[in-house]
Amino acid sequence: PAFNAMAARVTHVGPVGCGQLAKTANQMIVGTTVGIVAEALFLAQQAGAEPERVRAALMGGFADSKILQIHGQRMIDEAFSPGARATTQLKDMQQASSLAQQQEVDLPLLSRSTAQWQAMVEAGQGELDQAGYLAWVKQLNQQ
Repeated sequence: PAFNAMAARVTHVGPVGCGQLAKTANQMIVGTTVGIVAEALFLAQQAGAEPERVRAALMGGFADSKILQIHGQRMIDEAFSPGARATTQLKDMQQASSLAQQQEVDLPLLSRSTAQWQAMVEAGQGELDQAGYLAWVKQLNQQ
């Protein structure tokens, strides 16, 4: 009952500690998805499409997600003022990477995504919102 006051939906995921594992899984998905949405919209624009129209076309299909809906719009609007900072996303990705190492599993997409967030932070973009990943991609491509 106490948790119901704090969240719209409460799901018991297992014994003590499993909630943290679920949060880690969530952050892996968020971090990787934000990055690929930014890169997809950037590539579409570079190739001549309007990112707004590409986003609209993707919504409702298999690529649709809250990330595409919310962060995708922030990317289009270039609204990068912090909600969830890139530095926080990096911390979460590093936590997931540490867990993977502890479990002795190789997760190449997690490793690559973590490295990209690290590079964004090192490039001075760490205080931007996660959607600011697009600004970093533009910086990489000098735009």
